[in-house]
Amino acid sequence: MKTKNMIVQYIFLMLATTGISCQGNKGEASPSSAKPKDETLVSLTEAQLQNAQIETVTLSDQPIASILKLNGKIDVPPQNLVSVSIPLGGYLKSTSLLPGMKVSKGDIIAIVENPQFIQLQQDYLAAQSKLQFAQLDYTRQKELNQSQASSDKVMQQAQAEMNSQQITMNAIAKQLELVHIQPSTIAAGNIRKSAPVYSTIDGYVSKVNVNIGKYVNPSDVLFELINPTDIHLNLKVYEKDLEQLHPGQTLLAYSNANPNKKYSGKIHLIGKDVDPTGMTAVHCHLDKYDPDLVPGVYMNAEIQTKTTLAQALPEECIIDFEGKSYVFVSEGNRNYRLAAISVEEPQKGLAKVLNHRDFVGKKIVNKNAYTLLMQLKNSGED
Repeated sequence: MKTKNMIVQYIFLMLATTGISCQGNKGEASPSSAKPKDETLVSLTEAQLQNAQIETVTLSDQPIASILKLNGKIDVPPQNLVSVSIPLGGYLKSTSLLPGMKVSKGDIIAIVENPQFIQLQQDYLAAQSKLQFAQLDYTRQKELNQSQASSDKVMQQAQAEMNSQQITMNAIAKQLELVHIQPSTIAAGNIRKSAPVYSTIDGYVSKVNVNIGKYVNPSDVLFELINPTDIHLNLKVYEKDLEQLHPGQTLLAYSNANPNKKYSGKIHLIGKDVDPTGMTAVHCHLDKYDPDLVPGVYMNAEIQTKTTLAQALPEECIIDFEGKSYVFVSEGNRNYRLAAISVEEPQKGLAKVLNHRDFVGKKIVNKNAYTLLMQLKNSGED
């Protein structure tokens, strides 16, 4: 077609330059121009229409829920995050922990040495020995007092000494229990210089802050352990959006690394204070535990708020092409026009149309719309 038009124009120019004109035609000839091709219209033959099986729908009022999009991070409650320390300090003798390792409640996760452990066991045995002597003395003084051979004062002093030694021994026993040395196992020939460190939860090692041979103070944190089975999603919500949320509301969450994997959950608690940036923390529980979701993972969440009637189309009507959304509108006689459309993200197979006034009363293709797009682009390349 383009070649033919160029030939016609060339002939006309040749005639004009040589002064040749046709008899009986008093006007001057004008160059023919090709009509520009409509790149938004696709026309089907009867056979193509039957093969494509095109179906159309019209806009209709549908119940559409507004979606509130939020973000936050995976977190764990305080009772599931344990910082391991040694009340009396000491030198780390051994440990095999590495971040990510699994631990069980009651496992020995480290061995710590401290000369104070030896001193405590010595003091305990000494207090135990003195208590035994004080008990014997009290028993003797009580018998003498009953036979009028000893005064009440002497018996009372013996009783006070016995009670004092009992208190001393009990106090030292509690200090030994803090470092997991059982007083009942202590004997003169069984004094230990080291003490075990136990895991208090089932979970995983989050951090290892020490190395073998290092001295740790009572305030130092040796390890951090996490029980991830009760992880929750901590969302940040602007103050203006809080009125749309309530406990028990459902949500869908997904990570940036795998946006196609959705996690369902519910709002559990809504914070009662607003930080300086105007945000409030909303704690959500996920329905199922996933080991891939570790504390600190950044997450996105979508929460359905109020539901209203809105002009909507089935999701299959919408064509995503070159970063924009389109639909095909039927113009009759097997003609279909590509038209830009503005929609919200589809929900449950329906997409809310924002520029719905442009499509009132029009028939919109909802089956094999992408087939029409391929036909349109192929015809445009011819």
